Amino acid sequence: MSTETPHSKSFLLYLMLTAVLCGALIMVVEILGSRVVGPFFGVGLFVWTSLIAVTLLALALGYWVGGHWADDNDDPARLYGIILISGLLVLVIPFIKAPILTLCMPLGLRTGAFVSTLLLFGPSLFLLGCVSPYLVKIATQEFRLLGRTVGRLYALSTFGSVAGTTLAGFFLIAYLGVNTIFQMTGGLLILIALGYFVGFKRKWVFLSFLLLPMFALQTHTPVNKVMDNGTRVSEILSTESFYGSIKVVDYTYGKQHIRDLMIDGMRQGGVDMQTGLPIYDYAYLMEFLPYAMNSTGKDALVVGLGAGMIPLWYERQGIKTDVVEIDPVIAEVTKNYFDFSISGKVNISDARYYFLSTEKKYDYIVLDVFNGDLTPGHLISLEAFELAKRVMNEGGVFSLNLIANIGNEAYMTASVVKTLEQVFDNVDLYGTASLREGGNSNAGNLILLAYDGEQRNADISTLSHLDIYPGVRSDVESSLTHQVELPRQRAIVLTDDYNPMDFFDSGAREEVRLSILRNSEPDLLFN
Repeated sequence: MSTETPHSKSFLLYLMLTAVLCGALIMVVEILGSRVVGPFFGVGLFVWTSLIAVTLLALALGYWVGGHWADDNDDPARLYGIILISGLLVLVIPFIKAPILTLCMPLGLRTGAFVSTLLLFGPSLFLLGCVSPYLVKIATQEFRLLGRTVGRLYALSTFGSVAGTTLAGFFLIAYLGVNTIFQMTGGLLILIALGYFVGFKRKWVFLSFLLLPMFALQTHTPVNKVMDNGTRVSEILSTESFYGSIKVVDYTYGKQHIRDLMIDGMRQGGVDMQTGLPIYDYAYLMEFLPYAMNSTGKDALVVGLGAGMIPLWYERQGIKTDVVEIDPVIAEVTKNYFDFSISGKVNISDARYYFLSTEKKYDYIVLDVFNGDLTPGHLISLEAFELAKRVMNEGGVFSLNLIANIGNEAYMTASVVKTLEQVFDNVDLYGTASLREGGNSNAGNLILLAYDGEQRNADISTLSHLDIYPGVRSDVESSLTHQVELPRQRAIVLTDDYNPMDFFDSGAREEVRLSILRNSEPDLLFN
């Protein structure tokens, strides 16, 4: 038992401060977890489920074990020792994330996301869960009013959690690097412990722990290295927005100069900086196919800016093009690093809100939106397609870029097609070469074209004068002339009420993520 009762008023106030800060920092760690695990397992249902489940599990175990520890020995020194150790565990997260994520990647999206989250964040969250029982045990020795004391402490902890959630989600992630926030979080936990040991116990030796956050300090070092094949990889921008981790990467080899845009580890567009041509075949399909279906169109809407190649192409054809992009940082990055400029308007907005609020009509709507490797569910539902059709001119073409599986696991792909068929008379499918030639289990980019009226054939002759990046020319030309057929599949109509894309489409996304790991420079994902 502690020999320090009754406690001073200042110490009791410090216990209250401890409750607030620990509650806040628990939520900071949980929210940051999505930025650590996301580039490997996607920022979708499985990652957020893992983060929430691990947080609740670790806290529950912490409450249970912490209660036993507090009954055995309620010395405040043990409480603040636990907080000190939790701070040290948070400090090491940036150093251990690479080996843990590499170890867990073969486990698949669901198991890998859960196990990596458990290993990275479980220990520190468990110790932070031990804090609340200790606070209650120590504080009730003085107040003698158990219900009021417990209520006050848990209220303060919850207020802290609200503050930590708001601070991390609205400010810290957008303005500071993830590693820096982990260092700040670990450092603050250490300071909470030192406030007790130095301020109340006068144990000056604990001041030496102030050096630990300095030793753990990591500044972001941009990737700049030469790969085994002689290609130089140069990371020229790494920044965070409210919506994801953004990188701009240059690949140079001799006179060749390729620039990629990466969001949460996924390539979202690439361009040959000498010719201005997109380097990925799906971009040409999104450009060419809607135009070949309706070569007299005058107005286009591109939803999802990416590297800006698709709206630029439509503008070069004399088609006035507007853009809807939810992330203002992407709009700035595209303008500054990909020379993006159009005569139309760039609307910083959610697509559904734009469909509801605009009075404009378009001949082409190009939906090329991804949250990591998944199209957001609220944009591929029956209600979303009906809203998109509301802003289309008669004879217009709606096109959708979808990461899809067209083999034996095409349940969700078939469901997107069935949902589009509820809104449009015709739905045509075109796939990139890797999708068409990959066999039953392959996943890749599937371009869906939806329109009303009679069945149309894409007039490829209108595209004969257009330039294509040499590395993908044969694949693009083959894809333009071959429609994709889905195997017989059960399918449902996806609605706002029921849209299980995250769950049933996990096989396709696992293949995409594994392909990213095989074909990406690992430092770009870990750094």
